[in-house]
Amino acid sequence: VSFRPSRYDGGGMRYLRFRGWLEQLAQDAGPITAIHFEEVRRHVGTDAAHVYGGLLATLTSWAETAGVAYQGVPVGTIKRHATGKGNANKDAMMAAARARGFSPADDNEADAIAILLWALETRGGVQ
Repeated sequence: VSFRPSRYDGGGMRYLRFRGWLEQLAQDAGPITAIHFEEVRRHVGTDAAHVYGGLLATLTSWAETAGVAYQGVPVGTIKRHATGKGNANKDAMMAAARARGFSPADDNEADAIAILLWALETRGGVQ
């Protein structure tokens, strides 16, 4: 899913699209009880940090309003759980997803699969 604004959109359209997507997802998939997401602490640039902050604010405010639990999972935790190495590269993450029987389209999907498996297998970090 891309929330990137077109050249004619205002700066907030990305976040409105994201919120609309969350609402549609909750409607289509039934009640959402928990959200686990990649907690990024280091960004390539200032723009990336601003976009991440806006998406995080949108996600957390939507989750608070909807009564949905949410938790950020550090990148190293996700990689360590999937591959055994906290600094695994994209190819290793893809291979780890494939080894578990998945066919990720790209490294982003492999990361999402890894977050899902981490959340299920550790009960959200409790184990």
